[in-house]
Order: sequence, then structure tokens, then C-alpha cells
Amino acid sequence: MAIFTAYLMSEDAKAQAEFYIKALGGKMNSITKHGDLPNASEELKDKVINLSFMAAGVHFMMSDSVFEPVSYGNTVNLNLEFAEEAEAREAFDNLAEGGVVKEALNPAFWGALFGHVQDKFGILWMITTVPKQDQQ
Repeated sequence: MAIFTAYLMSEDAKAQAEFYIKALGGKMNSITKHGDLPNASEELKDKVINLSFMAAGVHFMMSDSVFEPVSYGNTVNLNLEFAEEAEAREAFDNLAEGGVVKEALNPAFWGALFGHVQDKFGILWMITTVPKQDQQ
């Protein structure tokens, strides 16, 4: 079983999230910028790597798109977070069949597995596991 979250890519994630919060009611939960990470490049230090917010009672996540330009069709990612690593690996492998692996499912700096895949129908998926510190 997974937790579903819409993950949006943006040219300005903070401004876009603030717009949705104002339009729909809600709150900002957290913002992490590239500059918060060790060895961050000066060029990316102010770019959002992950942002979490609530709007209209729904949880959303976002980041600034720094590796490819934002265009219609690549701004929404379907994120599935699994409690079990085996479930995450199975979902990732199944979605990757006939698709394109954008980032292999591997340990991420925040203590979870993360992988990014575009399925054979062009849908972008982020597959993650619950971070180790959140499993206690």
C-alpha cells in the first residue's frame, strides 16, 4: 500500500505554492533549498529542492525544475511512497517496463529510497520509501 502525493515541478516553486495556498487556503509545511545541502553549487543554492504544503486540505509537494525546462506535460509527477522497500522496488520495476528510467531507485540523502521513471504512456512517477527516521 502506498501514499499518493501530486509532485509539481515549477520555475518558482515557492511563489507557485504561495499562490495555491492563498487561492485554496492552507499552509506551507517545509521548504528545503539546494543551499541547505552539503557541497551545494553556488548557482543552485537558492533553488527549491523540495517543498511541502497543504491547500484545500490536500498535501502537495513541489520543487524548482533545475535539470530540464518546465513545459506542459512535465510539471506533474505522481509520487508513491511505500513503507516497504520490496513494494517500492516492485512498483518501480513494473512501471519502468517499456518506459524510461530517469533516476534509478537508490538510497537518497534524506534517508529513503528514491527513483524517477517515465512509464510507457509518458506518465512521470516518483517512487519513494518512508524515510528511516519516520519508520520508528
